[in-house]
Amino acid sequence: MRLRRPAEIAIYDQEAGWSVPKTHRRRWRLAFTVINFTTALTSISKKLVLDKKGPVLRSLSCVAIEVQPPIDEAISSADQPATFLNADPNTFAEMVRDKNFVSLSQFGGVKEIVLILRTDVKDGVNGSEADLIQRKNVFGINKFPKPRAKRFLSFLLEAFKDKIILILVACAVLSLAFGIKQHGWKDGWYDGGSIIVAVFLVVIVSAVTNFRQSRQFQKLSEKSSDITVEVVRDGRRRPISIFEVVVGDIVYLKIGGQIPADGLFLEGHSLKVDESSMTGESDHIEINERTPFMLSGTKVTDGFGFMLVTSVGMNTAWGQMMSSINRDLNEETPLQARLNKLSSYIGKVGLSVAALVLLVLLVRYFTGNTKDDMGKREFNGSQTDSGDIMNSVVGIVAAAVTIVVVAIPEGLPLAVTLTLAYSMKRMMTDHAMARKLSACETMGSATIICTDKTGTLTLNEMKVTEVWLGKEVNDDTSLDMAMLDLGMNMEEVKQNYETIRVEAFNSEKKRSGVLMKRKSDNTMHTHWKGAAEMVLALCSSFYDRAGMLKALDEEERLLFEIIIKNMAAKSLRCIAFAHKERVDERGEVPKNLEENGLTFLGLVGLKDPCRPGVKTAVESCKAAGVHIKMITGDNVHTARAIAIECGILNPDGNLNNEAVIEGVQFRNYSPEERMEKINRIHVMARSSPFDKLLMVQCLKRKGHVVAVTGDGTNDAPALKEADIGLSMGIQGTEVAKESSDIVILDDNFTSVVTVLRWGRCVYNNIQKFLQFQLTVNAAALVINFVAAVSSGKVPLTTVQLLWVNLIMDTLAALALATDKPTNDLMAKPPVGRSEPLITLIMWRNLIAQALYQVIILLVLQFKGRSIFGVDEKVKSTLIFNTFVLCQVFNEFNSRKLEKKNIFLGLLNNKLFLAIIGITIVLQLVMVEFLRRFASTERLDWGQWGACIGIAALSWPIGWLIKCIPVSGKQLAYHSASTS
Repeated sequence: MRLRRPAEIAIYDQEAGWSVPKTHRRRWRLAFTVINFTTALTSISKKLVLDKKGPVLRSLSCVAIEVQPPIDEAISSADQPATFLNADPNTFAEMVRDKNFVSLSQFGGVKEIVLILRTDVKDGVNGSEADLIQRKNVFGINKFPKPRAKRFLSFLLEAFKDKIILILVACAVLSLAFGIKQHGWKDGWYDGGSIIVAVFLVVIVSAVTNFRQSRQFQKLSEKSSDITVEVVRDGRRRPISIFEVVVGDIVYLKIGGQIPADGLFLEGHSLKVDESSMTGESDHIEINERTPFMLSGTKVTDGFGFMLVTSVGMNTAWGQMMSSINRDLNEETPLQARLNKLSSYIGKVGLSVAALVLLVLLVRYFTGNTKDDMGKREFNGSQTDSGDIMNSVVGIVAAAVTIVVVAIPEGLPLAVTLTLAYSMKRMMTDHAMARKLSACETMGSATIICTDKTGTLTLNEMKVTEVWLGKEVNDDTSLDMAMLDLGMNMEEVKQNYETIRVEAFNSEKKRSGVLMKRKSDNTMHTHWKGAAEMVLALCSSFYDRAGMLKALDEEERLLFEIIIKNMAAKSLRCIAFAHKERVDERGEVPKNLEENGLTFLGLVGLKDPCRPGVKTAVESCKAAGVHIKMITGDNVHTARAIAIECGILNPDGNLNNEAVIEGVQFRNYSPEERMEKINRIHVMARSSPFDKLLMVQCLKRKGHVVAVTGDGTNDAPALKEADIGLSMGIQGTEVAKESSDIVILDDNFTSVVTVLRWGRCVYNNIQKFLQFQLTVNAAALVINFVAAVSSGKVPLTTVQLLWVNLIMDTLAALALATDKPTNDLMAKPPVGRSEPLITLIMWRNLIAQALYQVIILLVLQFKGRSIFGVDEKVKSTLIFNTFVLCQVFNEFNSRKLEKKNIFLGLLNNKLFLAIIGITIVLQLVMVEFLRRFASTERLDWGQWGACIGIAALSWPIGWLIKCIPVSGKQLAYHSASTS
């Protein structure tokens, strides 16, 4: 019996703090069991043989157990190779993150680190479960700890902190106390209980909506970040999740792949990495033995190779940047600021009117000017019982509380939440996911959009657009045909040539080369490709279009230089090809690739084309008064050409007035110069992440509402600083998404414009609802105030007011929120940061409808009994029913703030019609069946007809009032006075 797994049965020094894995302990126990069992069998067999006086049997073979000897304490650590068990993860992390060659040399180079991490360059880690667990325990896992997900209770508390909610809670407590004091437990809880139900409903709906949106983004984020990478384990290449990568893994990298963790280059060919997502530098970094450091989150742009993982998760450069981002969620959006200001103003008006009512009613009562139902004075000085005085004061305070309930729009927070949630859901179908509800409306206020170029305005796909053979341009610009025309049939090359030496791209020489030998003889071919002007300088001859070899004299060289400059002016990346053929009879391979006397083959112009529809989208933004600024890391010529192609720049108008600048210019301006020139800048080239952040800050100080698009980690500061951050769902990094408010799922600028349309639609729908809501509150406040001061009683009870303010208005908000974006919205200028939430047009409509309702209901309050010949309870029911039906008809008026035809597109909005029907049915139930709860009486058909007829008059009144013009001067003056 032989147990041969020395690598798995190692004993570790307990004094050095090394842990012995369970698998090793199990194998030691097995070894001791085998020894003991064998010893027992041997002793028994010997005893049997000796008892029989016979020879010793030799049927039992020996037991050999190979065990790795324990580490001798006398042996110095220098004689033993270090293992990752006593390695410091931070040392590896800092070495790669800082690209520290000194630290790398102290370890002995990449090969020594491979030994320290107990892996193999060819076979990788052994891949056993015990080994992977041990590596994760020492170095951590390849995941970034997300910001702790807020629990539902947190969203509940946030919703409860709303000013309106807090005022309503105070009113509920007072109303409960006074109601129970006056009417007892059985009937006294109605008003206070109704307010509590209203508060509960508003808070729950708001919290549930925000909670669901938070969870939805978390799921999308996890799904998008879980990519597959290839690693080598146990000598085999296998695909695994990026989250399963461990320190010591050998990762295979290829073009388009993402580097899953920090690490070191092992081997490869022409490997280049785009580190712009980490450093902001647009140039691709060549990775080789001289520059072996590789950062997580970056992407492979060329070549292939293998890397050794040295740091994962939060120990990587990406992880450190993730941990440094702390999103400030307390900053108010423009609409939130306006709504809070409006709520505060309404609250002050309500409290002031309530205090005035309280004072007037107390004065009236204590001066003996109030009478009871029998017509007697309620207060007669010392003759009045103290209990009666207390009941009367409680009734007066209850009336004042009712006034507060009238003034406060209880349904406003709920209605806004429903409007935003509905619009957010519809935006998902248009390739945009809002992380925050408020982000929907903020985009509607945007005055500036700062956008990236690569991947957003362009396709991020380099394509051949021009091919020059000699001094003539080739008609066919496909890459395959270009290679054939340049004499590079790749299939023929693979069959007839072998690669001898490869020189990777050098950032100083701006070219790369390859030396190949023809298999049939000793002919050597040297091929170069690279920056056109650099390759041209090495050439002494060229092929013309007909394939004839010609000398490259000064005149011809100047002509090629002009061609190269013209291609660069068209934002093309110009690449030249050259070669040299040499026959070596001795078959010796040259040490270096030849760089002189080359033959010029031709030129290829590459371009990242604009996305389809981008120019139309930019024109739509300009028509809507939203300015587009392109911020890119490309050079000025490329940036200008792309901006003209996309429509951001007008080639005839704004090319010579500081429309295009470089980031270093903008950075070096004084603060005063930046603020003075910021509006004239349309394109900023060669910009760093700091330049982008600086531009956003300047634009915000100018009063603009700024939207910023970004996809890289370096865009995170600008995305956070902007009023609305738009990250890319496909190319965007996790850091960019975490810092943004809206994720553009298809990385397309046209989707940004779609978000702008939806944002304006949301803002417009909220304005419609506000006009509707404030009409209700203004009419109810005036009616109750006049009635309370004149008669000491309020015609609309707390329950009735909550019914109108909460149920009716919430349904109205949902009905008005279902209008889809129209082209008319993009023809209006943006509202900006300082524009008033309630415009002069809204005031015109609001005052007209509120005034009509107040006049009608006051007539019913004071003359209703005589007009209809009914008692007090029926009269109060007529007032309540007419008031509610006026709001139903006013919903139609609120659909169009400016247009007279309020029925335009009505049949296309089935949900609006359904909600109107539901509202009427609920009102019928409230009046006819919930009489005790709502303090109503049944109405006959004639009374219902009268209520409907009076309410329907709001339609012609709305049409007439829209004939009154609202001038731009008046609107501008009003905006300036209120901002």
